[in-house]
Amino acid sequence: MKILIINTNDTFGGAAIAAFRLHEALLQNGVDSQMLVADKKSDINSVLTLQNKNLGEKLGKTIILFLEKLPLRKYKNTISKNFGPFSSQVVSNKKLVKTINEINPDIVHLHWICGGFLSIEDIAKIKSPIVWSLHDQWGFTGGCHCVCDDVSKNSGLCEKYTKNCGNCGFLGSKRTKDLSFDVLQRKKKSFSKVNNMTIIGLSKWLQNCAKSSSVFSNKPVVNLPNTINTNVFKPINKEIARNLWNLPAYKKLILFGAVSATSTPYKGFAELTEALGKISVKNIEFVVFGSSEPKNPPNFPCKVHYLGHLNDNASLISIYNACDVMAHPSKRENLSNVIMEALSCGLPVVAFDIGGNSDMIEHKKNGYLAQQFDTSDFAKGIDWVLNNEKYDELSKNARKKIVDEFDYNVVANKYIQLYDKVLKR
Repeated sequence: MKILIINTNDTFGGAAIAAFRLHEALLQNGVDSQMLVADKKSDINSVLTLQNKNLGEKLGKTIILFLEKLPLRKYKNTISKNFGPFSSQVVSNKKLVKTINEINPDIVHLHWICGGFLSIEDIAKIKSPIVWSLHDQWGFTGGCHCVCDDVSKNSGLCEKYTKNCGNCGFLGSKRTKDLSFDVLQRKKKSFSKVNNMTIIGLSKWLQNCAKSSSVFSNKPVVNLPNTINTNVFKPINKEIARNLWNLPAYKKLILFGAVSATSTPYKGFAELTEALGKISVKNIEFVVFGSSEPKNPPNFPCKVHYLGHLNDNASLISIYNACDVMAHPSKRENLSNVIMEALSCGLPVVAFDIGGNSDMIEHKKNGYLAQQFDTSDFAKGIDWVLNNEKYDELSKNARKKIVDEFDYNVVANKYIQLYDKVLKR
């Protein structure tokens, strides 16, 4: 079985990390897997790239990114700062499509393909059967990766993707046939030409979103998770881990981490800041990774350690093991790598009960699921974990959940079974 995994990057960003881990898991389970990316950072031979570092290639990439942003120029009131990018994917990557078809894999497994990597129309030109893992909502929306609040109803999340986008709150548009409408129509037209396409919602929540969408209503949509190497992300001695980071031995340490952790609003830093002011436990310190100290940091009721970006597994594993609870206040979440990594290291996690968080966190068994965006309940969850008389049991349950359901061998075998079904189809 020959699998070709397609992702814009190989090691940078949550989707890239998840795709790369699946690639590793497949290789470990005897599958002939290759990965094809636009921007390769690793030195792994099985990761291929069209990347060329000459001046012409760099200029071409700059032009592509400019053309991708061009349709957005007439929309002056977008809210991308709060909810991430808006991707039209209008520029065809003929070289990439040609390379995919020349490799001629049994299955092309798409992951995150934006950033000018693969146009919407290019997908229909791929000759092999397609499996597509959705890392966000872009695959079935009119261009947003993370749907915003439905401003037309002033309540709930936007669900216009279930019919036709338009009057897009993300774009700040009041036109029925705006850019979001056009992008959605392009997706319907292009994807309808692909006879053998299977959609994967990495969380049960995203699976349900994709099933309800007008784009994938006629495609098989299944739920299969990301995976993690539990032989790498595992518990180590807490005292040693704290010494590595020069953290205090007798404090309760609350950990928070994400890419652009303090600057991206939907990561929940503001909500966590509010929650920390409501915690009853006093002997605490706060640890933040994924961001340096902001210019105007909040006035926290405890000492804060800003660790900046952590770019290697050893750093992540040691900081998970150094802390007592992971606070993950994200307001939009599919299937968080951070939650999976923390639990695999035996660190209980407190998060809002949204998205795919409940796929990994079992309430009051290996962590705490707070009511949506309720900072008082979030603070209650942190207190509950830190004061728990059966903390060691919580930690063991956290580790067991990931080993039993998300380990490389467990998940790889589920994907192999899916690939078999796709090929038989």
